[in-house]
Amino acid sequence: MNRSVWIVLILLGLLAPFVVYPVILMKLLCFALFACAFNLLLGYTGLLSFGHAAFFGGASYITGHLVKNCGLTPELGILAGTACAGLLGYLIGSLAIRRQGIYFAMVTLALAQIVYFVALKAPFTGGEDGLQGIPRGLLFGLIDLNHHVSVGGTPLGLNLYYFIFAMFCLGFWIIYRTIDSPFGQVLKAIRENEPRAVSLGYKVERFKLIAFVISAALAGMAGSMKSLVFQLASLTDVSWHTSGEVVLMTLLGGVGTVTGPLAGAFTVVTLQSELSSVGSWITVIIGGIFVVCVLVFRRGFVGELGRLLKRSL
Repeated sequence: MNRSVWIVLILLGLLAPFVVYPVILMKLLCFALFACAFNLLLGYTGLLSFGHAAFFGGASYITGHLVKNCGLTPELGILAGTACAGLLGYLIGSLAIRRQGIYFAMVTLALAQIVYFVALKAPFTGGEDGLQGIPRGLLFGLIDLNHHVSVGGTPLGLNLYYFIFAMFCLGFWIIYRTIDSPFGQVLKAIRENEPRAVSLGYKVERFKLIAFVISAALAGMAGSMKSLVFQLASLTDVSWHTSGEVVLMTLLGGVGTVTGPLAGAFTVVTLQSELSSVGSWITVIIGGIFVVCVLVFRRGFVGELGRLLKRSL
């Protein structure tokens, strides 16, 4: 991505809340960061995790509890949630990376279900009701994230939106720099041919674990942001459905592409918003769209677009 692409994306993000309802945009940003973090693991390291909701939802609960019951400011709450997700990623990753392929996926799913059970039974999580009424608070003790500005008669929470947008840009930049570094090149080598990477002297398990921790921490950042946006941390955040959803977003956009998860998250979140009136049928509709897209766009939206551009050149 060159500098002009970055400038265009930032300008679109700055102007978007005046066109689209900010809450929808903030949900999109949270899940886009979640998908990008997952893509770092799947698309660039070749590790398919079925338990990434553990980091997303776990950080959501941690941030919500600390902000609501301990009086932490929102930025410290997000920092704490991100750190806890990274620690949890280290613990789960240390066990999971000992296996490969479907066994790795099943280990992550099993450990994520343990996190789900803890969220269900722990006294501070609210059980099936979730952790409700999470305050957004004052950013750095100065900026009220509950403040709304009226534009055209519509109240817009611009303070919260631009904070979430800034956090997304930070997370996306970390992912991009990771991919575009010598470390990222080693991850790609592991994905393409792990035995060859081992023969070249790389400690493959260490690289996998670092990638897993980075991915978990950034997924946790996304979950922490989501808890402030919706002022809620619920069991849905740590359920296997959410883990499956982020896999869907990544595959739709394009595995192993920088902007693919953004496109996938935009597609899924938009469909969920526009088709909310159909009730439970939304799962069937999105599933059907997913099947069609996988058959037609085997590399995802962005992957197929990149292939067509290369052909034309």
